[in-house]
Amino acid sequence: MIKDDFKECGLKIGPATLLTKEVQTLKEKPNRAFSSYKSLKEVLTKYGIDGNGIGTICQFPPATYKLDDDDEELVQCIKEIKRRLGNMGTLLADSNEAMRCEYILAILHASLYIVKRITTDKDLTLAPQLEVVSEESTGRVDYAIKTLEELICITEGKLHQVTMGFAQNLVQCESALQVNKKNRKRKSGDAFGEDFDYIYGIVTTASDWYFILFASDGISSTSKDPINIRFTESALKEGSEEEKDLCKNVKRVMEVVVGLLKDRLECVGEEPDRKKARIAQLRF
Repeated sequence: MIKDDFKECGLKIGPATLLTKEVQTLKEKPNRAFSSYKSLKEVLTKYGIDGNGIGTICQFPPATYKLDDDDEELVQCIKEIKRRLGNMGTLLADSNEAMRCEYILAILHASLYIVKRITTDKDLTLAPQLEVVSEESTGRVDYAIKTLEELICITEGKLHQVTMGFAQNLVQCESALQVNKKNRKRKSGDAFGEDFDYIYGIVTTASDWYFILFASDGISSTSKDPINIRFTESALKEGSEEEKDLCKNVKRVMEVVVGLLKDRLECVGEEPDRKKARIAQLRF
């Protein structure tokens, strides 16, 4: 609004000028960067949760898609992981982000290929460093899996800063959801009611995988039950317990990633009440 608009509402020139300046200041206020969110307590308070730990977030059992042990993409993923283990060695507590990224990407690419195989959506893409600009926040998401809209936001969490990874992923999910709503083409005359929508998030260190459900009416996660993968050189030995453990847990992660993507793809274009019904079945 400009000064004349406020004057037409009956305000005197002084108050009208002050309000005009305030509106302009709000317009020019820069969006907050994702990387500036370092306190989980601050973010949880924003969503009405009283607590400062990931365990205070409501839990949910994520959707899964059953994979056979001999699934071609799963088998190929294990091969790729073993190649990396052979070349880079065991993933240690102080291993850098670039090394962790190698394992994360192997799992994400394999999962994406499976989703493309079992669905008709061939436009599904993995977008690294996707820039998201919403009403409040802005920045780059480490990885986003998207089609016509963002489906999953993925944050690489530092090993000893998982809570910060949660804080940033939650804000990224909220921002992506806002962008989805803004860009979605709506048919005239449709009753969208409360405009319910949801998106999934992943926080991972490569070794630990946490899954997040961010919905219009609240957030849930698997923070009390992460999936753990041990990337150790001893898994290179065929038939070893370490190899069996590696295969089992990589498969578990992929089943969840595929399950979440399949669920979110199926509801693209659905009306809010249908989406809300889906989520109601997932929550405890």
